[in-house]
Amino acid sequence: MSCLDWAVPGQAGNGPAPAPRPGSGAGVPPVVGRRAVAGSKFIPDRGLTARMVTTMALLGIVYVAFIIALILVGLPWPVVLLIVVGFALFQYFTSDKLTLYAMGAHEVTPEQAPQLHAVVDRLCAMADMPKPRVAVADTDVPNAFATGHSEKNAVVCATTGILRRLEPEELEAVLAHELSHVAHRDVMVMTIAGFLGVVAGFLTQMGLRFAAFGGGGNRNNNGPSPAVIALAVVVVSGVVWALSFLLTRMLSRYRELSADRAAAYLTGRPSALGSALTKITGDMARIPSRDLRQAEPFNAFFFTPAFSKSGFNMGQLIATHPPVEKRLEQLAAISRQLGTGA
Repeated sequence: MSCLDWAVPGQAGNGPAPAPRPGSGAGVPPVVGRRAVAGSKFIPDRGLTARMVTTMALLGIVYVAFIIALILVGLPWPVVLLIVVGFALFQYFTSDKLTLYAMGAHEVTPEQAPQLHAVVDRLCAMADMPKPRVAVADTDVPNAFATGHSEKNAVVCATTGILRRLEPEELEAVLAHELSHVAHRDVMVMTIAGFLGVVAGFLTQMGLRFAAFGGGGNRNNNGPSPAVIALAVVVVSGVVWALSFLLTRMLSRYRELSADRAAAYLTGRPSALGSALTKITGDMARIPSRDLRQAEPFNAFFFTPAFSKSGFNMGQLIATHPPVEKRLEQLAAISRQLGTGA
């Protein structure tokens, strides 16, 4: 049997997963409103929405500061417009393709992966959302991710490693987690935030080069030399990059908890998601360090982060995901809330 040939849970008359019931649990917001109780859509998350709006507003300020800094470095504004706007449009509209290419993933048709498509079809019907494209990445790193700047061009991708390891109900729970990122539109926010990080790095490199080769002469008005201004811009851009990095990391950790909640309530099986999380985290230690290093740049988009075992890793200190224990505690609380058992 191919790793793409999965049995679809819930078929043969089982029907959709049970609808979540209102209640309370430790660390779990109460589920209220018709959308949540009906079980036909991912539950809304006002906390996530507020954080996305705040992050986008602050990153917008950062973006404007970048543009001003580029002009202060000495670039003509038409060049700034061409570089910044052109690069922004390129990354925004090709982010899904670039991510799939970098991960070595390819889209699969229903004929190529019938059961994988069937699981996505079922979840999209339950969530009442457009079906994204489906892709598979040929790597033994057990993971899944979603990418794209909108629901229309979104892609949900599973690795061959995760397809080999998970039971059908565990795979369904992980895919529900990834689909919730698309439904909540936090994938779009992370895509834009990633672009701003690239701009910050570009500005820093350009400022350093300008400071090194731009000369040390003063301006005509006896102001600071271009090299001094360029170094000042590097310092400012470094601070701005650090602030934007922290903002996106805080959003990233919250959005993972939000996606866990949404997937647990949609499928009605938080224990399946907890089982998948435990299994993937445990198996990650068995993956060769070379494969993990290649996957690390995509940790912010993964279901669970991949870290290489060798050397000191800053990514483990400034994490893209909350601790596994915290995610499992939340899922256990939801299990008690739904009466399905932890």
